[in-house]
Amino acid sequence: MALQSALPFEMYNQFADQSSNSNKATKRDFSNVHGSDDGDGIGDAILVNAMKRIKLSSDNGDSSQMKTKKKEIGYEDVGGVRKQMAQIRELVELPLKQPKLFKFIGVKPPKGILLYGPPGSGKTLIARALANETGALFLCINGPEIMSKMAGESESNLRKVFEEAEKNAPSIVFIDEIDSIAPKREKSNGEVERRIVSQLLTLMDGMKSKGRVIVIGATNRPNSIDPALRRCGRFDREIDIGVPDEAGRLEVLRIHTKNMKLGEDVELEKIAKETHGYVGADLAALCTEAALQCIRENLDEIDWEDQETLDAAMLGSMKVGNEHFRIALRASNPSALRETAVEVPNVTWDAIGGLEKVKRELQETVQYPVERPEKFDKYGMSPSKGVLFYGPPGCGKTLLAKAIANECQANFISIKGPELLTSGFGESEANVREIFDKARGSAPCVLFFDELDSIATQRSSNAGGGGAADRVLNQLLTEMDGLSAKKTVFVIGATNRPDIIDPALLRPGRLDQLIYIPLPDEESRCEIFKACLRKSPVSKDVNIRALAKNTRGFSGADITEICQRACKYAIRENIGNDIKREMSKSENCEAMEEDEVAEITAAHFVESMKYARRSVGDSDIRKYKAYAQTLRQSRGFGTDQFKIAGSGSHAAV
Repeated sequence: MALQSALPFEMYNQFADQSSNSNKATKRDFSNVHGSDDGDGIGDAILVNAMKRIKLSSDNGDSSQMKTKKKEIGYEDVGGVRKQMAQIRELVELPLKQPKLFKFIGVKPPKGILLYGPPGSGKTLIARALANETGALFLCINGPEIMSKMAGESESNLRKVFEEAEKNAPSIVFIDEIDSIAPKREKSNGEVERRIVSQLLTLMDGMKSKGRVIVIGATNRPNSIDPALRRCGRFDREIDIGVPDEAGRLEVLRIHTKNMKLGEDVELEKIAKETHGYVGADLAALCTEAALQCIRENLDEIDWEDQETLDAAMLGSMKVGNEHFRIALRASNPSALRETAVEVPNVTWDAIGGLEKVKRELQETVQYPVERPEKFDKYGMSPSKGVLFYGPPGCGKTLLAKAIANECQANFISIKGPELLTSGFGESEANVREIFDKARGSAPCVLFFDELDSIATQRSSNAGGGGAADRVLNQLLTEMDGLSAKKTVFVIGATNRPDIIDPALLRPGRLDQLIYIPLPDEESRCEIFKACLRKSPVSKDVNIRALAKNTRGFSGADITEICQRACKYAIRENIGNDIKREMSKSENCEAMEEDEVAEITAAHFVESMKYARRSVGDSDIRKYKAYAQTLRQSRGFGTDQFKIAGSGSHAAV
């Protein structure tokens, strides 16, 4: 039974009765936590300060017991949630400390608050800090552990917790993972869950402690909770404990490093800037990993046999430096984003040949709002939310998206259109919502939709009128309209079928920047060859300019294939020569061994060009050019249609 794992419940009642008769003005101790986050099942329901107090008093006044007491968690241990903490203290601390204030004004104090946010964001830590700072009894219910197969036992466990809370008020009842015991009843198949939800509703409605008992629920799935619990009079306020911003991350890092020996080269501000999407638990793990890296470097100097003493000189020199944090950053990943392929790409502008005009447009659209947001504020302009790349396949649309994400050090989430479509009703829209939530959590972020035409076709062209693709598009439009300029989330779509994209997605305020990525011209092809071969040993007899002239109509992907094939021929020849040398050496031991210079020669490119092929035909190129021309005409006023009256000069919109 969940309430009896720490000690028999009768003994607990005896302790609780004794504690209720003691002086309630005394500061209560909450360091003895039963049912902590260790997940070991020990003491799965309750933290009782009364038990700790009686244990201390039974030690014949031995002060050493008090000296070994664990430090209480306070507000100073909670970082990155200043706004949320102000709301929570107003809703929890005021009713617990000043209940007469609400009675005087003539309003009922709140009964409960719901904390929701990703795992590791600090929901449980906030609840424990509140209990310690207010001196309230803290009763912790870990959702799944209160469940029982015996009929009525789960409800009984819940009732006993609330009875103890009423008896020992002021108190806080904290229900962790509340979605596991109070799911939506219409979607729940279990009778136990339905009964627990009903019991919880009854208990919250029946609380008579006039604000001296507060129920705090915590979940990372607020939409899975039964709606009856979320109305006023039960969970009166819902507070989002989200992913901290840069200032919040810096605050958390300072908390976790205040007792660490840091080197002078450690820049916490820079680390906070680079840890997009990290929650408090991730930052704590990052600091721990950096400290462990420092310890690993000194393992050779540690005497494993002597457990009592450590070399004072070694300890004095041990400091966690900037390089330790660099290594820890490379090994870590935000826990809230691990299910999604979030990365900061290592593709640079140098890796993309040509397309200089496109690069400049991308810098103005994506990079400037991230690096110079004050300029946009100064001119009263909101940055663009999205860009659509269209053009023939293999021209570098994906590489461009990765490069701009790398240039502004933004996270990069790549989504293939068909990945969002699922057979379950409503699941596709949920996938879109989840992706945008994660992008907002890891801002600044570039959200790249490849093959956008697969989920954003014109709605009138779908015979069904209400298929999964239509619902996904509607959700996509809703999410793009809901993007805040403060979150710096940029949406980049890529397609080679722009003619079938729904016009609603291309209007200003959504994917309003339409950029045509054409086939590379001769100069761009030359740059692509150089970019592909920049890490390869190329012979001086290879004429890059001649290769560029002979590959007219080839896309960037086609040119990359030519280079890879030439490299393959060079490797084949090099391995063949190695085998010949080994055979020659075995036949003549005195033969001089000559090292062959590994190079890609003109002969390898000649052989590679025999198999070269164009992936885009002339008819396709004409279609893309015609569409780009039509788009420019439909979006522009022309040269003589828009003039400023009396000036005789043309004005741009």
